[in-house]
Amino acid sequence: MADYDKYYETEDLFGKPYAELIEFFKNYEPKGNLIDIGCGQGRDCIPLARLGFKVTGIDNSKVGINQMIEKSDIEKLNIIGLVDDIYTFDNYQDFDIVLLNSMFHFEKKDLKKETYFIEKIAKEINSNGLICFCVQDTGKKVKILKDTIANSGIDFDILNDSALIYKYEDKESDHKSETKYCMYIVRKK
Repeated sequence: MADYDKYYETEDLFGKPYAELIEFFKNYEPKGNLIDIGCGQGRDCIPLARLGFKVTGIDNSKVGINQMIEKSDIEKLNIIGLVDDIYTFDNYQDFDIVLLNSMFHFEKKDLKKETYFIEKIAKEINSNGLICFCVQDTGKKVKILKDTIANSGIDFDILNDSALIYKYEDKESDHKSETKYCMYIVRKK
């Protein structure tokens, strides 16, 4: 059982998508092929497909993917769900946009693997392709992300570099929290 399979027994575990993320893509043209890496239950996939994007969500949780596909089927949305290891996926050239929301923590044990993963995506995505990151703005995470992009040897235009607040509420335990995030969107030249 994947780690998140148990967590995803709670429907809509991570709540609603960031309004800022949806607003950016609402106004973004052209609507194209988007892949959401680590999509979970489809928190971002569902609203992005409603905006007209052809969405592929990939996650190692079969439970999360199944929940996303059930919702997608009800609304007849253009979503494909893949249960797979995100680190072995290799077809980024097939997508116009790569979304990485809350995927990176840049802890010492994962730092090399995560920065290599970002570099791999940066190399494989086609010219004019977008990479959208949402990362916690704590410690040095945002600096590590931006340095990884800047030192990739690939030219990018920065389309968005803004702060947002993620509000989490666990109704069962009555736990609430707010976490500052950075939404960083780059386009490959």
